[in-house]
Amino acid sequence: MAWEEWEQLKSQAAERQPTHMRLNQLAPDGGGGGSGDLVVHQDDLGAVGHEARVLYDDIHAGADIAAAGAGKDGAGSTTQAAGALKSHGFETGGALEKTVEVWTSQVKSVLQACAHISDHLDYSEKRHSEDDAEIGTVLRASDGSAVSVSKLNEYFK
Repeated sequence: MAWEEWEQLKSQAAERQPTHMRLNQLAPDGGGGGSGDLVVHQDDLGAVGHEARVLYDDIHAGADIAAAGAGKDGAGSTTQAAGALKSHGFETGGALEKTVEVWTSQVKSVLQACAHISDHLDYSEKRHSEDDAEIGTVLRASDGSAVSVSKLNEYFK
């Protein structure tokens, strides 16, 4: 495409649509979604962490093609097939070995991500629970009742 043609296309596009700036923010009427407060429920953390663990177990059980159908030497059937093809001079054997290598690497990455998500959410759920208990203990009046919001507000003045 010649430079002149590019300039002509740009000017035609500008004529069809007025130029204006749009900022990435809430609409002036306060529209948008949600209250803006971050709310996390411990049940949600536990549920997502559990699902990450279930996904980890499913992938671990079904996606390991390198060890699937392993023989006495520990090599899976796909790896054995790749070796047999290579030993008979077929280039497909090398490609199959590379496929198993890349697949195994990718599966390990997904497994690590699932384990990280599961562990992190389990930790977060436990930590939030401990924090809530500690805050609840600290924010008690002398008679053991909860401190009112109006009393808390005085601390911020």
